[in-house]
Amino acid sequence: MDKYQQILREYWGYDDFRGIQREIIDSICSGRDTLGLMPTGGGKSLTFQVPALSTSGVCLVITPLIALMKDQVEHLRKIGIKAAAVYSGMMHADVIATLENAIFGGVKILYVSPERLSSELFLKKFSHMKVSFVTVDEAHCISQWGYDFRPSYLRISDIRRIKPDVPILALTATATPRVVDDIQKQLGFKEKNVYCMSFERKNLAYIVRKTSDKINETMRLLDRVEGPAIIYARSRKRTRELAKILKSNGVSATYYNAGLEDAVRDARQKLWQADKVRVMVATNAFGMGIDKPDVRLVVHIDSPDSIESYFQEAGRAGRDGEQSYAVLLYDGHDGAKLKRRVSDTFPDKDFIRTVYEHLAYFYQIGMGSGGGCRFEFNIDKFCEYFKHFPVQVNSALTILSRAGYLDYEDERENMAQLRILLGRDDLYRLDSLTERENDVITALLRNYGGLFTDYCYIDESLIAMQTGLQREEIYAMLKDLSQRRILHFIPRKKIPHIRYAQRREEMERLVFPKEVYDDRKKEYEERINAMIKYAENDDICRSRQLLRYFGEERSVDCGQCDVCRSHQGKAVGKDEFEAACDEIKRVLADGKRHGVVEFAGCKIDKDLCKEALEYLVAEEKVRCMDGMFFL
Repeated sequence: MDKYQQILREYWGYDDFRGIQREIIDSICSGRDTLGLMPTGGGKSLTFQVPALSTSGVCLVITPLIALMKDQVEHLRKIGIKAAAVYSGMMHADVIATLENAIFGGVKILYVSPERLSSELFLKKFSHMKVSFVTVDEAHCISQWGYDFRPSYLRISDIRRIKPDVPILALTATATPRVVDDIQKQLGFKEKNVYCMSFERKNLAYIVRKTSDKINETMRLLDRVEGPAIIYARSRKRTRELAKILKSNGVSATYYNAGLEDAVRDARQKLWQADKVRVMVATNAFGMGIDKPDVRLVVHIDSPDSIESYFQEAGRAGRDGEQSYAVLLYDGHDGAKLKRRVSDTFPDKDFIRTVYEHLAYFYQIGMGSGGGCRFEFNIDKFCEYFKHFPVQVNSALTILSRAGYLDYEDERENMAQLRILLGRDDLYRLDSLTERENDVITALLRNYGGLFTDYCYIDESLIAMQTGLQREEIYAMLKDLSQRRILHFIPRKKIPHIRYAQRREEMERLVFPKEVYDDRKKEYEERINAMIKYAENDDICRSRQLLRYFGEERSVDCGQCDVCRSHQGKAVGKDEFEAACDEIKRVLADGKRHGVVEFAGCKIDKDLCKEALEYLVAEEKVRCMDGMFFL
């Protein structure tokens, strides 16, 4: 047993690695820039956690998922690994303490949100750290061709400039061949080096159900498939309404979306993970880092806008290897709805210019001024005043940000605030407080000065750690004390912020480069069309369609999706299928064009012939024009 296996057994209790974990670990530990493609549930975390413990220095992990980094830090500390995180919303003193701890060897794995990479404080401290390697989680976010491009990821290049010899490990669960190449280019890989795990999920049946009554179809699916389930919906309102309908029909359900307070989301996720609630109805805000392997059913009641999103969300079913189902509910209007998202996501350039102009009126920014000014942004108030729709405004601000005119942070988290309403003497004379409430108030007074005179920002997790309570217990207690008028508690919340990256320009002078608008709009349209094609193509195996999208060739049907089940008989064997393809190519070798009926005399089953032709055309090995096939 080598050192990597010893670490794996000592900390995680596993005897050996699985899939491509070991190859990735060997690669990054040899100092090579490495890209690992591992589908959801493939065990990405171990590919950087194990080598982090086997090498000297700190492993820097860049991830956009604050909730995930908090969970992983908590888990790693429980098993005796020195881990810490730096993210937005932390107190300045805590950030400094964490970074200095990493410099002096007190941290083995340091999680950082990408926004922190632009901080002068972080870059200065980072330059003094001994870094073993840098891990970039959700690496597709650095590619403008990816479905979830985040400009903050481009700041990773600053890290490379400071420590050019430190290798980078990039990890993602969803990337097309084009994105794979772009990730390596953007991260400055010294040489191409990709390890790819098959995206095939043999225990997961992909199904598209055409229905005009999605609610009743969802109920039928829940009746037929036992066990934990996730239902993905497009809007926050829809998650709330659907959870209410399910509960009224006797189904144990709750809902989750980004509009809920952190403590509420955490509490609901824990109820679901502990099987105290069967169904989680959620937007795409739910799912990253979920450690629940026994999800039997994932239903999309609304279609995602990309194959990447669908594949990742559907892949949260059956991570324990048992039979599970991913069902997309699709009706006659969904294709049109998906296409409308293009104009919502890329509104007309003149509309973007109008939003920029109205923003200046909203904040009263004069021409040529405002550079560097930051404002809280109430999108509902802005839209009400100027008669805009929030979706298009959000998209316009995102494009203005990519073009360099603004910095738009639509999920900047503000810390919780608190003020004690009673006087000091009145508080001390209270005899109605429980022992735990006394402990919480004592911890508050010990950590924060001026609570009797003004609001102070507080960190519930710090109070939780000092009192031995859970964070959600602290939240519930402070809410109760607030209702009793002992103190006033303002929970943490996400408030959008806008910063003028440069002085206000005349709207007519705004320029949107091709790579910011036209290229990205075209790419988005292609993703939308690919999603529609997947939902409406009832001839090719669903699994084969998904695998082909990610560049993985496959010649055998899964045998369990709705398309395969609709075909008569069992799934075609590999040898039989390849023989049919070879026979078709033999016939076409004469250089002429042939119709389907001309293959009838080739001793190929009719259905198999049709399937083989579809495959050969899709793989561009055979061409088709006006119903005639040729090489």
